[in-house]
Amino acid sequence: MTTSNTTTTAPPPAEEPSLHRAIGPKLLILFVIGDILGTGIYATTGKVAGKVGGALWLPFAIGFVVAILTAASYVELVGKYPKAAGAALYTQKAFKTPFLTFIIAFMVMCSGLASASAAARAFSGDYLSELTSNALPPTLIAILFILALAALNLRGVSESVKTNVVLTLVELTGLVIILAIGAYAVLSGDGDPGRLTDFESPGGGTGYALLTGVLGATALGFFAFVGFEDSVNMAEETKDPVRTFPRAIFIGVAVTGTIYVLVALVSSLLVDYKVLEGSSGPLLEVVKAGGIDFPHKLFALIALFAVTNSALINIMMASRLCYGMANERILPRAMGRVLARRRTPVVGIVFVSLLAIGLVSTGEIEGLGDTTAFLLLCVFAVVNVSVLVLRRDRVDHEHFRTPTVLPVIGAITALILASPLADRPAEVYIRAGVLVAIGIGLWVVNRVVLRARGED
Repeated sequence: MTTSNTTTTAPPPAEEPSLHRAIGPKLLILFVIGDILGTGIYATTGKVAGKVGGALWLPFAIGFVVAILTAASYVELVGKYPKAAGAALYTQKAFKTPFLTFIIAFMVMCSGLASASAAARAFSGDYLSELTSNALPPTLIAILFILALAALNLRGVSESVKTNVVLTLVELTGLVIILAIGAYAVLSGDGDPGRLTDFESPGGGTGYALLTGVLGATALGFFAFVGFEDSVNMAEETKDPVRTFPRAIFIGVAVTGTIYVLVALVSSLLVDYKVLEGSSGPLLEVVKAGGIDFPHKLFALIALFAVTNSALINIMMASRLCYGMANERILPRAMGRVLARRRTPVVGIVFVSLLAIGLVSTGEIEGLGDTTAFLLLCVFAVVNVSVLVLRRDRVDHEHFRTPTVLPVIGAITALILASPLADRPAEVYIRAGVLVAIGIGLWVVNRVVLRARGED
């Protein structure tokens, strides 16, 4: 039986222009790939190795499976509801609980900003040091980096996405170089294949310690896979999103997952995991050990482009999330204000950029990356449940439908990786708890404002 969708959406003010549908199928595929690739693989590979040892490929292989499971849920939901706001929109439609919706939206936004902050930190780290002896403080470099990306976002989605295409091709080139170095090493008989099955755990060699070590490595490594969920916030700027998104998301996750596993194999084959763990530019260590005379400075430049791309897309995502939540009346309508000439969500861009500037001083790359993954794993668990709840809500157009077993397994695996079994540092839970507490405070303020305006 077909039922109507009873959730009413307050339209944006009549004077506000709509977002520009400038993203076609090819651009969207590159957007998804570019969003997933970047800071995670370029900056946190060594930290993942520190948790699991030479069997570095295993956490990325598990993360690939978990990402595919949740991606299938996102594909069904964005096809069903092709609007900006992503997980927040799906949560509201499934549970119709404004408080839960706001917290989920706030967690998604904070995860994106934590990711952008990790990228900003990575930008000012070892890769930059390989190129220059600039004496500017890393925090100042990170702030200037965020401001430059905000300016690019204000120019327009077309400019931002085209820049993303260029940066995606550059960062893909960097990873192809790593794979070429690995192929050369294998053909030359270099490297140590024994490392690939060498499991190490900070907690010792017991079965439980190895299990928590692998789960912890997978949870941190999952930071490298986040990004496909960002693309659904571009639904209102995509041409024919119902048909375009399934192919783009699945291709994007499959391409990046395959590359990640291969890069992890090469990294472990050529470099001891302790060396990788001690570097904030682990793939540069692979280039140095690869036996090919590839310019180290050129690779460092490629890595800087990669982390720039991650930050650019996360700032884009967060600002579009603000826009979508404003149109759903989860945030004040002013957050949905669009710059008339450029047709970009100006208030959202300014707001998230200021938050990102505040976050760059809260932790190092590993802590911010782990915080990003933890927040999103919690969100992914809710999204996987939401897709099952919303099966009762029919829409009047055809869309992708994922097999029921996938979101069930997706929810379970997300919860396991978000649990204390993943052996993550306490600072990650503290940082996430503080962010959620801030969100609750903002929720209370927003409700008071709405009530005062008679809109509650």
